[in-house]
Amino acid sequence: MIQEAFTLAYRTLIHRKIRSILTVIGIFIAIFTVFVLLSMSLGLNEGIQEQFRLLGTDKFFVTAKGSTFGVGQSGNVQLTTKDMDTLDKISEIKKATYYVLGNVQITFKEETRYYMAIAIPFKPVNGWDIFSEVYDLKAEDGRLLKDGDRGKVLLGYQYGYENFMGKPVRLGDTIELNGQEFEVAGILETVGNSQDDRQIYMTLEDFKELFNSGDRVDFIIAQIKPGENMTRVVDKAERALRRERGVTEDTQDFEISTPDQLMETFGVVLNILMAFLIGIGSISIVVGGIGIANTMFTSVLERRKEIGTMKAIGAKNEDILTIFIVESGILGLIGGFLGLFFGIIVAKAVEYYAQIYVGNIIRASMSPYLIVGCLLFGFVIGTVSGFFPSRQAANLKPADALRYE
Repeated sequence: MIQEAFTLAYRTLIHRKIRSILTVIGIFIAIFTVFVLLSMSLGLNEGIQEQFRLLGTDKFFVTAKGSTFGVGQSGNVQLTTKDMDTLDKISEIKKATYYVLGNVQITFKEETRYYMAIAIPFKPVNGWDIFSEVYDLKAEDGRLLKDGDRGKVLLGYQYGYENFMGKPVRLGDTIELNGQEFEVAGILETVGNSQDDRQIYMTLEDFKELFNSGDRVDFIIAQIKPGENMTRVVDKAERALRRERGVTEDTQDFEISTPDQLMETFGVVLNILMAFLIGIGSISIVVGGIGIANTMFTSVLERRKEIGTMKAIGAKNEDILTIFIVESGILGLIGGFLGLFFGIIVAKAVEYYAQIYVGNIIRASMSPYLIVGCLLFGFVIGTVSGFFPSRQAANLKPADALRYE
């Protein structure tokens, strides 16, 4: 019976091509919208989790209150090297480093841009060891900076390979930063994030000379010793910094974050975003379902005589119900397949352009569960939407159906 139901459904859909196509479009839009939105939100979640995995679970970060990764510090609230000295005295901390950053005017062959310059100290510990591990910095050309480099800079990937300055910058070229000349010692591999791929790195000595930053610190990275409890070490660091800065728990003017805390914060935001996107997709699903239901109700009205004939020659209510449910399920499945096909194309296109302009944190998730789920979802939408029209067809009395014109 199932095979016959599929055959009858196929013939009916072919016979009513225009109506079938219009109905399929409704499901296509629904599945297309749901797939693209979920694929991008799940991909974003994967990208953020990957970034936090790079940070490691043995590090915590200190910033001035109100700043974000060292950006946006208030002039009245500022970390200093004294805070670094305080952390260095904590026995549970293996090593710590910091960086400072500033907006800089970049000039290269008459082209001028404005972006961020970052400096990391080499003493008392080589801060580049921690910094390179956290941010996964590797040289594409040339080398990383080393202790004693003066008048040299390390450039992000876009300077050498994506013509951020209008022309490619090469090893040994000279660029001007705030009017002062620096030689390019190396160009980094792409990080996959357009912001990071535009950074400029210099020695702390050059930075202080260029920005007159003194003992200012913008961002501290601390690594705890193996086997130590992160929560206890962070609590100890907070108490020590409060004493050194002369603040209480209520007036604390700095913040300490761990990868788990940051991930939890991002997780809440992502969950809200996903719920919002699912809500938008649900509207398309409802519209698509109404389209199928409308088509099936119309089909029942047009085929009442046919239904009466089938019942008169022995077809049971369940047989009629199966035929119409299969028909609506096929509409949903076709719409789901087309929505999935074009959804993959669009999601991959968004991912491609996002990696060029934003970075690889924005990506499309191609989870098999998502793909199979969308196909099944399309079929379920079709069958559920077609159930009530199908039941109406099954409950028709043969005599009434045969008299229908």
